[in-house]
Amino acid sequence: MSIIDIVKAQYRSLPVALTQEDCNSHTYIVTGANTGLGFEATKHLVRLGSARVIMAVRNTASGEAARDAIETETGRQGVLQVWALDLASYDSVKDFAAKVQQKLDRVDGLIENAGVAMGHWTEAEGNETTVTVNVISTILLAVLLLPHMQATATKYRTVPRIAMIGSIVAFDAQPSLAKMDRDRIFQDLQDRQKWEPHISESYPTSKMLLLFAFRQLSELAPASKTGVVLNWTNPGLCSTGLSNNAGLAVWIQIGIMRALMGRTAEMGSRTLIYGLKAGQESHGKYLTECEVRE
Repeated sequence: MSIIDIVKAQYRSLPVALTQEDCNSHTYIVTGANTGLGFEATKHLVRLGSARVIMAVRNTASGEAARDAIETETGRQGVLQVWALDLASYDSVKDFAAKVQQKLDRVDGLIENAGVAMGHWTEAEGNETTVTVNVISTILLAVLLLPHMQATATKYRTVPRIAMIGSIVAFDAQPSLAKMDRDRIFQDLQDRQKWEPHISESYPTSKMLLLFAFRQLSELAPASKTGVVLNWTNPGLCSTGLSNNAGLAVWIQIGIMRALMGRTAEMGSRTLIYGLKAGQESHGKYLTECEVRE
C-alpha cells in the first residue's frame, strides 16, 4: 500500500457495520473503554442495543466517569459495567478472566483495544512495559477468554469475535526485527542497554510481535473448530491520547500528522466495530478501512 493510498484511506467515511439486530441480547467486552477509540466503540455498542457491555479499564474512577457520560448521551441505563483490568499485571488479567467466567453467561465479542506507547523505559512483569501490555497480556487475555467464548458459540448458536487492535506501523518494524534475536525474542527485548536507545520504536515493534502471535493463535484455534473468529484490526491514524506518554519528538511528529489527516476517535472506532461484524473469512486476517486485506 503506497503512501498516497494510506493518505486517501484516512479521509474515507467508514460504515458502522453492526446493527441493532446484531447486538440484541449480546454481551461485549471492550478494553481501554474509558477513552479514545474504546470509549467511542463502547458508545456504539450501547446505542445499538447491546444487553451488556463490560468496560475493562485500569482506572475504575475514570471508567465510571466514562460510563456516566455514555449513559447520558445514549439514554440507556444499566447496560454498562466497569471492571478493573490492568494489562501491566498478569495477575490482573487472570483475575479478570476468572471474573468473566464466573459472572457472564455469555461473551459475544471482545475488543482488545487497550495499549500503550511509551517514550521512556519502564518495566512491568520483567519486560519493557510496551511488550507486556501490547503483546503478552493482550494474547493472554484472548487465550483465557477463548474457551468461554467457544461455549457461548455452542450454547447460543452465535459467532463470537475477538478483535485485536493492530496498527499499520507493524509493517514498518523491520529494523527492530533485524536487530532481534529471534531464538529468544522476549529475553532479547529485556536487554535495556540494547533497546532503550530505540524506545521510540517500541510501539511499532510491539504491534509487529502482536501480529505474529495473533497469526499463530489463529492457526492453533481455527474458527472451524472453536466457532470463534479472531481478526486483527487497524484503526488508522486517529486523534486519541495514545501518544501522550511518547517522547517529545514523537509526540510532535504524530501531532502534526493527526492535524493533517487524523481520523476522529469516533470514525476510528468504526473499525473496531467492524471487527465484531466480519465473518469467518476474516479469521486470522488483517482488517483495515472495514475491509479484509492482505
